[in-house]
Amino acid sequence: MQERLFNFSAGPAVLPESVLKQASEEMLNYRGSGLSVMEMSHRSSVYEAIQSKAEMDLRTLLAIPDNYKVLFLQGGASLQFAMVPLNLLRGSKKADFIHTGEWTKKAYQEAQKYGDASIIANGETSRFNVIPQVDASMIRPDADYVYYCSNNTIYGTRHTVIPPVDHPVVVADMSSDILSRPVDVSRHGVIFAGAQKNMGIAGLTVVIIREDLLGYADDKVPTMLNYKIMADGKSLYNTPPAYSIYIAGLVFEWILALGGLEAMEKLNEAKAKLLYDTLDASDFYTTTVNPKDRSLMNVTFRCANEELDKAFVKFCESRGLTNLKGYRSVGGMRASIYNAMPMEGVEKLVACLKEFEADKR
Repeated sequence: MQERLFNFSAGPAVLPESVLKQASEEMLNYRGSGLSVMEMSHRSSVYEAIQSKAEMDLRTLLAIPDNYKVLFLQGGASLQFAMVPLNLLRGSKKADFIHTGEWTKKAYQEAQKYGDASIIANGETSRFNVIPQVDASMIRPDADYVYYCSNNTIYGTRHTVIPPVDHPVVVADMSSDILSRPVDVSRHGVIFAGAQKNMGIAGLTVVIIREDLLGYADDKVPTMLNYKIMADGKSLYNTPPAYSIYIAGLVFEWILALGGLEAMEKLNEAKAKLLYDTLDASDFYTTTVNPKDRSLMNVTFRCANEELDKAFVKFCESRGLTNLKGYRSVGGMRASIYNAMPMEGVEKLVACLKEFEADKR
């Protein structure tokens, strides 16, 4: 039987082993209910308790204020690229974007369909290896919202702090680093995240939205894309992604048991430091990201040429480390070391880096 691999995939990504074991134990009979969570009615009291607990634990982890709604939706973060402008372009129909890569590009292109979208800070000029500088003076005074993506999975960059913009509606795509560190929810109008990178499995998208932003969707906006309808229905307007919510709930419990987001951040910083220090100490590997903007979740690097990159990926696969190939448009390597990647996995990757370099010199 194949032993478990160390999965460095950017998503769907590694899950805590304890979560997988608990889900396995509860697969056929969830806590004496006689049913799998996969089989339950979403209107049943047993399932409603699962969803309620998941929301409560997420609120605890992120210290979500009472005037924010938590929505458990479907469609992935990519659907949010359209839902955000459909619900938030409510006044001037203007939206300002901090462009840091593929995901902000897609969100910007969707917003262009419904209003006046503008890129106010553009990382493309530096090949997205640096987070562009932004300040409040760059924002149009009448913009309905300002948009950024907190972590870039493709290029390996991140906003180390919330962009210094003085605007009442800041929208953040936190799909790849949510729950990796504390975040001030109150400085945002909307935060959304697909679950399959750092929070659970594919099928669930979490949206955290301030209550005063509900109710502005045009009557022509499809019912399923209206935040207010989803909020009024407590994410139960239609059948929710029940099993994905259940798994996310287990992940929330796992993080709480570790000590919450402060403890999680320390673990993530330690893993990233070990890996970056190893890469920086070598002239065999190169990293292209400005050190101050380096992601703690997605570490990108390469060898001297494409042939060596391919050989390194195969070398790691032979040692039980998988999904290290870089994004198709970028190449090189990418090690995604999300919350659930244990330190042991990073230590084994570091050992592979050193062994491969010694072998190829």
